[in-house]
Amino acid sequence: MRKLMIPVIVVFLALLLMSMFVVPEGERGIVIRFGRVIQDDNEMSKIYEPGLHFKMPIFDRVHTLNARIQTMDGRSDRFVTSEQKDVIIDTYVKWRIEDFGQFYLATGGGNIFTAQALLERRVTDVLRAEIGSRDIKQIVSGPRNEAVLPDSPDDEIVTTEAARQALEVDGQRDQIMANVLKDTRVNASKDLGVYVVDFRMKKINLPDEISESIYRRMRAEREAVARRHRSQGRERAEVIRAQADLEVATILAEADRTARITRGQADATSAKVYADAYSKDPEFFSFLRSLQAYENSFSQKSDILVLDPKSDFFQYMNSAKGSSVK
Repeated sequence: MRKLMIPVIVVFLALLLMSMFVVPEGERGIVIRFGRVIQDDNEMSKIYEPGLHFKMPIFDRVHTLNARIQTMDGRSDRFVTSEQKDVIIDTYVKWRIEDFGQFYLATGGGNIFTAQALLERRVTDVLRAEIGSRDIKQIVSGPRNEAVLPDSPDDEIVTTEAARQALEVDGQRDQIMANVLKDTRVNASKDLGVYVVDFRMKKINLPDEISESIYRRMRAEREAVARRHRSQGRERAEVIRAQADLEVATILAEADRTARITRGQADATSAKVYADAYSKDPEFFSFLRSLQAYENSFSQKSDILVLDPKSDFFQYMNSAKGSSVK
């Protein structure tokens, strides 16, 4: 009896170990029984969370699948725009498994490389349709800026022109990525059981054979815009200079008028003072004017005057009272 107990215990332990399995952190497990995924009471694939679980030994096989967000860095591919121009676009996709049972069946046993190949094909097809309906300017440009209305008549020329230039290109790069994400998310969830978290275009390049012609055209367009801005700037400068010259002339004329009025008032006041002083003491006024005449006449040592000494000019030199010597 004891000899039979040892084999029974060994078989029991082996079956117990075979019925146990562990799902690592960051992964989910599904159990395959007779080639079919075990389902729960809601007829959905039964998903095993991280931890220790049990299964039927021998008949059940466990597959663990990565439940974290994964990155598919797609290879650069060539697309044709509505202008029949080629562009090379480099993209990447963020995705994670949403329906583990469907993912397992759709990818032939949960093969990640098969899933990425299928997902890349769907992304490429949707992106090709989006690129084919737009031109290069719309693909490489961001969202269109809102027009800014002028705050005053003086800003009307420059502001409206700048707003018009900003509205020339209706950039749809963000719209393209949003459309690709939306369409790919629906198709991938239905066919592969994965959820597309994000889609981005990392880089947009032009093939070498057409890059130079594109650059020349863009350079010519920018030079035309620069010339237009410079001509508008010169026009504005002329207007500003004319306004400044008008203001300067107005200020100078007003200042000259004020100065003339001030000088006239001062001359009138001075004449009134002299007249009042003369009327109060005519003799003193005559004496003062004679001294001023002497000072002006003999200001230089080389000055010579040929006059009659008894003339009225020397009346205060001949007599302290100012009477002429007879």
